[in-house]
Amino acid sequence: MSDKPVKIYPTLGCCGLDCGLCPRYYSAGPSRCPGCCGPGFFDVSPGCGTITCCVKKKGLEVCAQCDEFPCSRFASWLDKWWLEDSVVTHRKIRPNMDFIKEHGLEKFLEQQKKRIKLLEKMLEGYNDGRSKGFYCLAAALLSIPALETSLSETERKMKAEKVKANDVKAKAKILREFLEGLAGKEGVKLKLRKKGA
Repeated sequence: MSDKPVKIYPTLGCCGLDCGLCPRYYSAGPSRCPGCCGPGFFDVSPGCGTITCCVKKKGLEVCAQCDEFPCSRFASWLDKWWLEDSVVTHRKIRPNMDFIKEHGLEKFLEQQKKRIKLLEKMLEGYNDGRSKGFYCLAAALLSIPALETSLSETERKMKAEKVKANDVKAKAKILREFLEGLAGKEGVKLKLRKKGA
């Protein structure tokens, strides 16, 4: 029997990262990440102090469930660094943790499940081979209504313009335009930032 910790919900990182909305979660082959403590996680990512503390020592799914949160490991990082990190989806860690603290893990997972379902719809029907990272970013950063509206407006426009179902390039272009338009309205940038920018 392995003493490696296994979480119930690998789509949520102990640190609050949305693993289920990450491009590596949807990759094939050896670069695929199974999510935080998911099956085979320790074969690709053997060491994580946050997992050791949160999952192995305390038996929690996410640090926001801990009575000591934010502890010294998180306090200074949550105050400033998460906004400066070049990994854009890290911007959701603080809001995710705050949401879990206020509303509970189950409510967060309900919202995340909706985001994952919308992301999977984008990946299955609109991925032109170059949009996976963009769709993952959109699914993580945009509101759920913006994601739903983008998909429904894309379908409406495809029908109006008689875009063929197998014309993935045209479908992706339309969806990206709607996502970018709604991102602008929500004040969200769907592009990676350079460190210090």
